[in-house]
Amino acid sequence: QTPHKALTKGIKRDVGRNNHGRLTVRHKGGGHKRTQRLVDFVYNDKMNIPAKVETVEYDPNRSGFISLVVYKDGERRYILAPKSLAVGTEIVTSEDAPVTLGNRLPIRKIPVGTFIYNVELQPKGGAKLGRSAGNFIQVLGQADGWATIKLPSGEVRKVLDGCFASIGPVSNDEHHLVNLGKAG
Repeated sequence: QTPHKALTKGIKRDVGRNNHGRLTVRHKGGGHKRTQRLVDFVYNDKMNIPAKVETVEYDPNRSGFISLVVYKDGERRYILAPKSLAVGTEIVTSEDAPVTLGNRLPIRKIPVGTFIYNVELQPKGGAKLGRSAGNFIQVLGQADGWATIKLPSGEVRKVLDGCFASIGPVSNDEHHLVNLGKAG
């Protein structure tokens, strides 16, 4: 499927080259040319506006799938798709969104034990954690303005409970099963 033209841009890969354009790391480069899809990891200006999922697409720049969503105000954006997100599903980013797949809400409103992804480290800072295919973060508890979460690496850490997170695991959970064959 061709990506939504308005949300793509070309990008020059500076593989193995420094700020002078000189080769500083050998054996990098080549590969297929990629079009950059502009994926929204911040969501700040789309609070309380419901969106409908139009497509679920492949993105060469990340391991999970992305979805094209159209908001009620007519704007289209790419988001990182959760596992088993279907076309036509309604999602919303809100303080009091229901805890259902794809919705985005503050961690303090998410029940303990829930799987989340696309987690912010600072409130309104944009999603930084749990973005790779099949990954999820588990909410372990909330206390005194902090939420304890368990990362895919097994690390347990605290983030401010005002940080937003999306519900569910990241799509394309079979990504790790792909056999790349030989090194050559």
